[in-house]
Amino acid sequence: MIFWKKALVMLMLVAMFCSMSLGALAATVPDATIDTTRTGSFEIYKYDLTNAEKDGVWDSSYVSTGVKDTAGVNNVLGNNSRVSDLGNGQVQYGYAIKGVVFSYLRIADIRTYTETENGVSHVEVLYGIPANATGDQFLNAIGLTHSNRYEKADQRVGGTLMYYYQSDTLINGLAAALEANSTNVKNALENYVKANGGKAMPETDSYGKTSASGMPLGLYLVVETSVPEMVKSTTAPFLVSLPMTSVNGDNASDGGTRWIYDVTMYPKNLTGIPTLEKTVREAKDDTGKHNGTLTEIDDGYAHTATASDYDVVDYQIISTLPAITSQSTYLTQYTFEDTLSKGISYLRNDVVLEFFTDKGCTNRISTWKLSDGVAKFTVKYTSGENGSMVMTIAMTDAGLSEINGNRLVYTGNSMVNSGYSDCTVRITYSAKVNSDASVVYGDAGNPNTVKLTWSRTSGSYFDVLIDDCHVYVYGIDLTKEFSDGNGDFKKVKFIMHNDTDNYFVKAELHEDGFYYVTDHVTAEADATSFVPTDSGKIFVKGLEDDTYTITEVETDNGYTLLKDDIEVVITASEGALCEYYDEDALGVVQNDSRYTHIQKHLEHKLLTASATVDGNQVDMEEDNSSVNAFAPFKVVNTRGFDLPRTGSAGNWMYPVIGVIVMMAAAAVIIFVLRSKKKVH
Repeated sequence: MIFWKKALVMLMLVAMFCSMSLGALAATVPDATIDTTRTGSFEIYKYDLTNAEKDGVWDSSYVSTGVKDTAGVNNVLGNNSRVSDLGNGQVQYGYAIKGVVFSYLRIADIRTYTETENGVSHVEVLYGIPANATGDQFLNAIGLTHSNRYEKADQRVGGTLMYYYQSDTLINGLAAALEANSTNVKNALENYVKANGGKAMPETDSYGKTSASGMPLGLYLVVETSVPEMVKSTTAPFLVSLPMTSVNGDNASDGGTRWIYDVTMYPKNLTGIPTLEKTVREAKDDTGKHNGTLTEIDDGYAHTATASDYDVVDYQIISTLPAITSQSTYLTQYTFEDTLSKGISYLRNDVVLEFFTDKGCTNRISTWKLSDGVAKFTVKYTSGENGSMVMTIAMTDAGLSEINGNRLVYTGNSMVNSGYSDCTVRITYSAKVNSDASVVYGDAGNPNTVKLTWSRTSGSYFDVLIDDCHVYVYGIDLTKEFSDGNGDFKKVKFIMHNDTDNYFVKAELHEDGFYYVTDHVTAEADATSFVPTDSGKIFVKGLEDDTYTITEVETDNGYTLLKDDIEVVITASEGALCEYYDEDALGVVQNDSRYTHIQKHLEHKLLTASATVDGNQVDMEEDNSSVNAFAPFKVVNTRGFDLPRTGSAGNWMYPVIGVIVMMAAAAVIIFVLRSKKKVH
């Protein structure tokens, strides 16, 4: 930060000295004095010196002379061989920055003042500022008052009282003000130029160039009033005298010998972009994949996750905001467009935004909710392509105002940044995996994307960053057979238990012949009894990558149940690299090589599934062109053993013997009763 402040001050000092230095070398008579019949001009070239210095093609010690340096600057920083696609049908060359607007305002006359004191006369150049509210506004912005003027030079010009100041006074005042609080000074002077009739120069073109001509001679204040999205720090406001006295530098050696009416300047900009990352996890904390915390951004969140149908999944979007250094770098748009595949549904109205001072999201500054009294963001749900749903999170004027200008973070007197500059926003919400055919099962996964569209004050310039994550869901394909081909499938039942997470699977049979998981239950009595279709198939869709025990609890009469349970293990492991980032061709891409040296390079690998049945590897089947969707296996019931049979000749004996036994029993009873009567 100290280096940056010094750089700002040095830039301002260079501009001031370039415009006001008086040389000691001899000049020809026509060039030694100002020709008041002439007008002046500005030519400005705007380059991305952040990346030029990073790439080793530029040295910040360069001294600007006010003279165009085609060989030393333009051909190096505006090299046509380096083309950047802005994504809106336009390009920029070399390190040029297209879309910057400079505004200027003539704030003072140039006067040669002569006085005689004690018989000694002296002559110097002074700068006259109107002694009115307009002049006072400028002086106050740079920390000066009327007491700083050269009082003896006061005079009226055309009825307006003018106060005159030495160049040293103006130079030192502006430098000290920027050192003390560059953000406040930038804002004050940008507003000053706009409020007092300042003129905006055309946007810098693809070569970073803009210009203004036919300008009356005098002292000018120049500010950056709007910038494209990648500019994070504007040039400090600077003063330029038209004409200015020549100075020595990298491309000139005639310092102090002439007046320059057409001034070329190379003010610097610092650049940078936000970050964007979307991750997901299964909401349940009993899976062993996370600890269930709601505040730790690394607790189980990743670019890929597996889940069952009916599961709730937690999403988080994390974005580190770009630097905000003055009103001209304010964000005018910061909008997230989040898209869920058709197999996953938003729970809706649960979006929360949290702002942190650090990238790890440990020091919270503020929390925004939809239920807040003043809406700082809006959430809109719309239908997307191929059955997807889109959630758009847009900052309102109130939200942008807080992001740009609050004093919750940068509160000191020496303030360079503003608002939530370089802070991190975390967006959280939840969604539910559907229990139907809309879910993609297998390695194709269910991609969920997010796009961040952001812009600053140059309205037609914006950028889109992208990221994505994937949710994977699987299933089983159980084929039931009877050894003799005669069994009744309707008499067969299976129970499924998730051993990894210790629950029984509950599912519903749809008309398409597939079971879709609908819940996890703890009691076996609540579990679904899976019955084969007429073709002997049991398809269960909606399982995550875990270990399952499948038990045959009932089969058709005359057939043998399985001796043991069946163990099915579905495993998801890293596969191919996700190429989603390659699709971002708009402006500054997420993994732009110009910025990955200061921010996280994003890449992640997709998942691919495999399965074993009772420890034996199986070839997983595809589902609607998505490979590795189902773990297949077959269950065969053989016939049970019959009890011995004696044949038809001996069968008649059983009822006959039964009748004889009954008759004998009756005879015994009658005999006993008669005996008792004789005794009496």
